[in-house]
Amino acid sequence: MFKKILIANRGEIAIRVARACKELGISVVGVFSDADRDSYHLHYMDEALWIGDSSPQASYLNISKIIDVAKQAGAEAIHPGYGFLAENSNFAQACEESNIAFIGPNSKALSLVGDKVASRNTVQKVGVSIIPGMQGVGRDTKHFKEMANKVGYPVIVKASMGGGGKGMRVVYSEKELEASIAAGQREAKSAFGDASVYLEKYVEKPRHIEFQVLRDHHGNVVHLFERECSIQRRHQKIIEETPSPAIDEALRNEMGEAAKKVIEAAEYTNAGTVEFLLDGQRNYYFLEVNARVQVEHPITEMVTGVDLVRQQILIAAGKKISNKQKDFAQRGHAIEARIYAEDPENDFMPSPGRILYLNEASGPGIRVDSGIYQGWNVPPHYDPILSKLVVWAENREIAIRRISNALSNYVILGIKTNVGFLKRIMETKKFREGDYHTHFIDENESALIRQKEKIRNVLIAAALLASEKNSIMTQTGYATSAQVETTPWQELGGWEICKH
Repeated sequence: MFKKILIANRGEIAIRVARACKELGISVVGVFSDADRDSYHLHYMDEALWIGDSSPQASYLNISKIIDVAKQAGAEAIHPGYGFLAENSNFAQACEESNIAFIGPNSKALSLVGDKVASRNTVQKVGVSIIPGMQGVGRDTKHFKEMANKVGYPVIVKASMGGGGKGMRVVYSEKELEASIAAGQREAKSAFGDASVYLEKYVEKPRHIEFQVLRDHHGNVVHLFERECSIQRRHQKIIEETPSPAIDEALRNEMGEAAKKVIEAAEYTNAGTVEFLLDGQRNYYFLEVNARVQVEHPITEMVTGVDLVRQQILIAAGKKISNKQKDFAQRGHAIEARIYAEDPENDFMPSPGRILYLNEASGPGIRVDSGIYQGWNVPPHYDPILSKLVVWAENREIAIRRISNALSNYVILGIKTNVGFLKRIMETKKFREGDYHTHFIDENESALIRQKEKIRNVLIAAALLASEKNSIMTQTGYATSAQVETTPWQELGGWEICKH
């Protein structure tokens, strides 16, 4: 077993990995950029090392710097978390060349599945259906236009070397294509350090179903069932649940076995997810392999009782998966909501700034994976995810009620967040019935996003009500506006200074 692991990430996922390491008795090394000198994840590390300026390219995407600090700290392994370098085969190779274990697939497998185009070609060879599209990275605009005309619009431009919705652009006509390619390349370069993109047919209104898979170095492979990830905004998942309300046991088993077949064909080891699109006729198509721990991994942990990060570390250390497929089962229902620093009433623009007050939800069946604290300045340089609210309950109906109540009690002041937006999703009839697809947010935008005009009207009404209340109290002699003002000391009740 490893004695020391460096975590090449930040925020809530760095904390999550650190906790798993501590339970295994492993010392943890954290890293930070200039923007993260006061980051919460550093409190969970045994030691922390600076890796560069605030920009991702100078810090969390800087392969040579991360390898250097890992050597400096004497780390035997590196856990990449998700995002940044987690699916970068060059990073995995650099670890291998430095005799540092990469907690994920080896560079060869990562190069195959991390390259979305290469993985599509491999999957097709083992008989799993794929979405029509490019068999290689797009060479030039002419190449993209030819493929778009072949498969028919709409099409989607996607980053070849990463996921999480970064670099994705849906294109409905040829006049939009060139600008979408350029925008996708810029975003892919910024997020993954690689600008390559490709194109495939866009399946309209599908459900997004992913299967969690584990495979060790001894050839043992299991899946830990599915996660429904169809509630998305701009191709970024924001709510996930398991089990999926869209599939039955027979389809679950069929898709799970297909996922295992994909992982075996790629000779992939460690934890990963095989992602599918499910159409209205219950046909499923391979989408991609996400070669890392997923943001939404906690809901699988909640219904199976399996610590996925612990399994990642054990597999990387050469341990065997101890259970067979028949030993795994789902119990109850789990839902995750991603909390972002963004303004839903302003086109979801990021909302960096100081958190003035924080009250995270708690209670039976509630888990919060968080990377924030009261008084912290949320930096503008990275993905604005703050935390993940996860609930478990005996069934889906109770789970929805539980997470809805938890969102009501989740308070973050000082910055804008999507907490209210997430709660309104839970309250929609379609979501409660499980009748939704990847266009759910687009089709329900008016109900989910409070328009600025409505907010202004509410504020005016509140001000008038407060004014009227003060006027009535003054006229009746009960109180004046001056009399109802209190200090924090008065609100404490009776108190005195005691000497001991």
